[in-house]
Amino acid sequence: MSYNLLKGKKGIIFGALNEMSIAWKVAEKCLEEGAEIVLTNTELSIRMGQIKDFAEKNNVPLIPADATSEEDLERLFKEAMELLGGKIDFILHSVAMSLNVRKKRPYDNLDYDFLQKTLDISAISFHKVLQTAKKLDAINEWGSVVALSYVAAQRTMFEYNDMADAKAMLESIARSFGYIYGREKRVRVNTISQSPTITTAGSGIKGFDSLIDFAERMSPLGNASADECANYCITLFSDLTRKVTMQNLFHDGGFSSMGMSYRAMHQYNKSFENGETK
Repeated sequence: MSYNLLKGKKGIIFGALNEMSIAWKVAEKCLEEGAEIVLTNTELSIRMGQIKDFAEKNNVPLIPADATSEEDLERLFKEAMELLGGKIDFILHSVAMSLNVRKKRPYDNLDYDFLQKTLDISAISFHKVLQTAKKLDAINEWGSVVALSYVAAQRTMFEYNDMADAKAMLESIARSFGYIYGREKRVRVNTISQSPTITTAGSGIKGFDSLIDFAERMSPLGNASADECANYCITLFSDLTRKVTMQNLFHDGGFSSMGMSYRAMHQYNKSFENGETK
């Protein structure tokens, strides 16, 4: 069901790769809600994924750009404004990658060059997006910028590795830049801390299936799906949330407020039924 929440609005979606991507779901919802959008990702991701098919099917511009490159970002914003006929109203930052995770380097034996890439791609790119947009005055007053985060920014999550550091930095950037952008341009900046969600990036984390199951058992409402996350993003892009900024908003079925649930405790106790000592 469409509510026309984004009718007349224009935005840029970073990071859609394939149908598993939250950014892909957000792009679909934006179109359903009446928005005009531009999609962007790296040239390699465009070649590897299916986002080109999405763009062609929906007659949506697709502009290759590396979110870590200020030159690429400046070109992206200028081209997007030209194609959309003016300033934009919203941005989704869904960009993350860790070579340490991919190479299975444990947190106490990180490759620091890999760590720098993790931070640059997964967090510093968010600052670059915001800084470039502000310099170009690319976002309309009362515009909204959202980045996707995870509870590992606040809590230690097994095997989430240096991505936890990146998410903590991402949320800090949202607060620090959100103050400046809100004060000077009335632009909102927030992060959404989403439930563990099966995506191409998430599936590379060791034990991710177990993490999803644990979160499902712990959350009173269960894990939030990619589609549900997309719906939440839409509300933050809309005019209904004009005074929400500098927030890390948990969208996780209540997981972030839980200590121990009945279902998780029940499963824990079952593990001792074979005569093991508690």
